[in-house]
Amino acid sequence: MPSTKLVKAAVVQAGSEIMDKERGVAKTIRLIEEAGGQGAEIIVFPEAFIPAYPRGMSFGAVVGSRSDEGRKDFLTYWKNAIDVPGAETIQIGEAAKKAGAYVVIGVIERDQESSGGTLYCTALFFGPDGKLLGKHRKLKPTGSERLIWGEGDGSTLPVFDTPYGKIGALICWENYMPLARAALYEKGVQIYVMPTADARDTWSATVRHVAAEGRCFVLSCNQYSTKSMYPEAISSRPEFAGFPEELCRGGSCIAGPLGDWVAEPVYGEEKIMYAELDMDKIAESRFDFDAVGHYSRPDIFQLTVNEKKQENVNWEK
Repeated sequence: MPSTKLVKAAVVQAGSEIMDKERGVAKTIRLIEEAGGQGAEIIVFPEAFIPAYPRGMSFGAVVGSRSDEGRKDFLTYWKNAIDVPGAETIQIGEAAKKAGAYVVIGVIERDQESSGGTLYCTALFFGPDGKLLGKHRKLKPTGSERLIWGEGDGSTLPVFDTPYGKIGALICWENYMPLARAALYEKGVQIYVMPTADARDTWSATVRHVAAEGRCFVLSCNQYSTKSMYPEAISSRPEFAGFPEELCRGGSCIAGPLGDWVAEPVYGEEKIMYAELDMDKIAESRFDFDAVGHYSRPDIFQLTVNEKKQENVNWEK
């Protein structure tokens, strides 16, 4: 059980400094400082906040072909992704320490483990001591995201103990994977973070459903982004002519363990949303439903989760 009943959470709805990791880290630090100054003990950022969720960009790819210009866009994206750990994680960790808060942030992670050529959509977890606690790599990029991001594996499905409760995350449409949610529930997640790029009404329904199903607090965080935020140099820029100025309207929100709103979705602006989470509400809500406890039937249904890191080569000595 958490040792502290109440925790103040901040959900940061903001736009990325697109394709510019230095400015993106600087903006992240400013927003952590702002939320920490308001007493936030948990601070959540959107999916792919550094260097961007490249909404609307084609990277010059169609089925069966790629373009030289699109490869240059990918190179820019790759150069502005971050190493984990690396210089950028140190800076973010220092900001988390200064704020005395847990920070969860979506980044694009550059592979350091093998070829170095693959990018991952990753959620990073920082403690209030500034340490990088761990990461979750998105298991299944959605749609054309698969052109630019690799797939994570079961080795990065962490849930971390905090004084406020257990915290974990799934990214965007991973939350439509029932078995992935079940894995987090079994790990006892109480503060369930959902960084996303989905601003539709159906997403807010998903947030409430997951909160009620998991009997947990769900913190969903999306970007607010506009066409003018994108650099002129990208090859996809001409394609933006037919897009509305507002590319992602936001919709960040917080739901409680009975599926009720703690903070309703906010649209059309950059904003930090604050809410106090009463962790006693979780135990109250599980009186009549606990998906992996008294409301489960392991004699009929069982889930196997492979948490081993998947390797291309096994070296025998």
